[in-house]
Amino acid sequence: MSKDFSAIAKAFNPPLRSPYYFIRTELLKKVNQYSKELSGNLLDFGCGAKPYKSLFTNATTYTGVDFENVGHPHLNEQIDVFYDGKKLPFENGKFDAVFASEVFEHIFNLEEMLPELNRVLKPNGKILITCPFVWNEHEVPHDYARYTQFALKHLLENNGFEIITIDKSGDFYMTLHQLKMVYLSNELLPAIPIFGKLKFSITNIRPIIIVIRNAWFKMIHTIMPKRYDLYLNNIILAKKVAK
Repeated sequence: MSKDFSAIAKAFNPPLRSPYYFIRTELLKKVNQYSKELSGNLLDFGCGAKPYKSLFTNATTYTGVDFENVGHPHLNEQIDVFYDGKKLPFENGKFDAVFASEVFEHIFNLEEMLPELNRVLKPNGKILITCPFVWNEHEVPHDYARYTQFALKHLLENNGFEIITIDKSGDFYMTLHQLKMVYLSNELLPAIPIFGKLKFSITNIRPIIIVIRNAWFKMIHTIMPKRYDLYLNNIILAKKVAK
């Protein structure tokens, strides 16, 4: 990537030896691409550690709100305000923009929360959303849904938003490789005695195997035919309809 992402934590900007390299780096590229669309008073909904805060250089204020749940402890995170899962503790039209990254799949009552996000936005205020299309269960038991682009478009338009852009991160072949790497790192290699039990193997050999496979994939991916009906993440930019 040409831009300097040194301010982004390694968990969200991982090296090639990470089994999560492709899902995290592709998502980082997309968030960076659309971050310039959000300005003014910005609400990070489901902020966690605010991993992408440094990308939103047009924001004048940056407020993080999150929900306390057992699947995602919030130790050492930068949450400014907790909400009760139903009502955001902000007045109408407080924010110029909302950023919601990898959180919609954890909201059971999404159709109730979208009007709340709409309420706290100013007219014509923008919302940038990312959420997974293909990924394993995580932050259990608070993992409720996987949305297609069409489902998200329907939900947003039914709750006072107008779609500006619908985008995706990853393609069919990348998604397959990414899932294989997670399985290889988390299940297959630990099940092999030499990799699963010896500390030297865990800290040295496993990352070497991962980096070789990722590097090989990066090379052949450039020449492989592309299709996008299987992908990693949805990225949607929308705005509040002015009444």
